Amino acid sequence: MKSWKDVLIKPQTTILEAMKIIDATTMQFVAVVDEKMILLGTVTDGDIRRGILKGLPLESAISEVMNQAPFYEQEGKKYTHYKKRMRERNLKQLPILSKDNKLQRILFSDELDLLIKKDNKVVLMVGGLGTRLRPLTDKIPKPMLNVGNKPILETIIESFKTYGFTNFIMSVNYKKEMIMDHFQDGTHLGVNIEYIVETKRLGTAGALSLLPEKPSQPFFVMNGDLLTKVNFEQLLDFHMETNSLATMCVREYEYQIPYGVIETENDQLLSIVEKPVHKSFVNAGIYVLSPKALEYVPNDKFHDMTELYKKFLCEKANVSAFPLREYWLDIGRLDDYEKANNEFDKGYKRRHFI
Repeated sequence: MKSWKDVLIKPQTTILEAMKIIDATTMQFVAVVDEKMILLGTVTDGDIRRGILKGLPLESAISEVMNQAPFYEQEGKKYTHYKKRMRERNLKQLPILSKDNKLQRILFSDELDLLIKKDNKVVLMVGGLGTRLRPLTDKIPKPMLNVGNKPILETIIESFKTYGFTNFIMSVNYKKEMIMDHFQDGTHLGVNIEYIVETKRLGTAGALSLLPEKPSQPFFVMNGDLLTKVNFEQLLDFHMETNSLATMCVREYEYQIPYGVIETENDQLLSIVEKPVHKSFVNAGIYVLSPKALEYVPNDKFHDMTELYKKFLCEKANVSAFPLREYWLDIGRLDDYEKANNEFDKGYKRRHFI
């Protein structure tokens, strides 16, 4: 049985009949509906076993053991939203209801992975020396430092995978063997990973000249030392909607001048502002580039993303800024690394990281 409709049963169906349906499918689940397709409840193998332990006869109606308040979602939302909700609640199936509470379909976790899968490439820059994190990075590359119980780089990959992006290219250099040995081709994480090796330092943009083939669709470029909860699907949609050659993620940065700032005209004092706070947008190290952007990347020369974006601006190209409102942390210094682990340990994993 392959259709979600194969696991629909009526409330008078016996426990024994429901068991046969569950055993005959790979879905391990049935949904109880009335004649109008109103969802009355759901039943898993565990629900049935708990009923048996209570002494219920197998001829009892399935309504005796069903979960009468199952978690469900309304129709009309993106598949990535449904996947996120299922992941948060550790669900393998999710009923989707209309506004009048009629069952429209049942989504299963394996099915969702296929529905949301996207072909866009993700290029991760993971070849840096991590000098500001020494001595931690003397023996291990920065992206392989653990936050929680896994490397930063693995959390980044899982975050992209949540939104259906599974094709990765890692630009490696410093202690590249440790990264390549750990991630290999990505099969164990359910993704595809390729590698480009910088034999000399090329910067965050110069390494793009080593790509084995030009992407046919917009692609991501991201530093491998960031923890963020940005919605990568929304970021790509924004890039496409604005018809941009390149999109840069930016975040608001506040800094306070620790003195009274004065305004003068000639020798006249006009005003004094005590320790003012200034706000600016700064580069967040996450980008989306259209394939044509690669024409601006010099071949086998050191080139940073900021230099590349300056080229775009000089050419009057359509370049966009995507402001981040989600969690973001650049793990560039020892206190940043300590902060990331403290937040992780305090239970921020679900809310912030993956």
